[in-house]
Amino acid sequence: MRLGVLDVGSNTVHLLVVDAHAGAPPVPMAADKSVLRLMRYITPEGAINDEGVAAVLKSVQHAADVAQQHNIDELLPFATSALREATNGPELLDRVERETGVSLQVLSGEDEARLTFLAVRRWYGWSAGNILLFDIGGGSLEIAAGGDEFPEVALSLPLGAGRSTVGFLHHDPPLPEEVSALRKHAASVLHDAVGAFAQLPAPHHIVGSSKAIRSLARLAGTTSDGVGAADRLRLGRTELDDWVPRLARIPAEARPALPGITADRTFQIVAGGIVLGAAMAAFGAAELEVSPWALREGVILRYLDRLR
Repeated sequence: MRLGVLDVGSNTVHLLVVDAHAGAPPVPMAADKSVLRLMRYITPEGAINDEGVAAVLKSVQHAADVAQQHNIDELLPFATSALREATNGPELLDRVERETGVSLQVLSGEDEARLTFLAVRRWYGWSAGNILLFDIGGGSLEIAAGGDEFPEVALSLPLGAGRSTVGFLHHDPPLPEEVSALRKHAASVLHDAVGAFAQLPAPHHIVGSSKAIRSLARLAGTTSDGVGAADRLRLGRTELDDWVPRLARIPAEARPALPGITADRTFQIVAGGIVLGAAMAAFGAAELEVSPWALREGVILRYLDRLR
């Protein structure tokens, strides 16, 4: 069947169209993306302002129109932290359904971590053993670990790249004291979270699975032979920590000239790098591997599993 996965996140509204059936990997057929950066539109009271509401409605309608053009059999639409946490989130969800016909399922942070972990497990297979996963979105950082298809521990922390940028990096490029403040904040939040994983076996693989992490790995990482035809992308903490201060000295408009840094991530890639470096340090990770599959693939796989 042809499925459309509509991801209304903090940074983008992303539609992925795949051909899929149980027992086989989903094959991407088309994709469409609108840049939102919803954290810009959050009021001091925690609501999405009128401009942000209009941007969400426009982007979801556009994605729904594109999905229809591709003759999908089923649309799997979901929303993550920005709409989940907005004080006017329920009203906005009702308005999205009323005006676009799209009924968004709001995922909890733990849902995000578990579904992303499922996708990573299927990508790496059972031979990967125990996996520790980091996934940095616009609003939150998901961390999950375990040896099965669903993690033994799954957490969502308020350390997303967009949220961290808006909360700490107020200048472009950010001031050194802003970078330092975010690094200390991230280390503090992660210090409190590490204990939840203390009783788990040491991971055989440490994996990152988000656009921000892929971008950083393309900038500062290396490749090695994969199991199949594709290379495996890796990112070392030493290389990451070397690049983040240099990124922080470059204005956002100039960052897309660097390898791996795309225009939709340029404003929040510094914060993403700071948070990822803090997470790797907190968990003692010298290196991570980058998974091509993440939350959207997890949503597809769960849907196919339920059909079976």
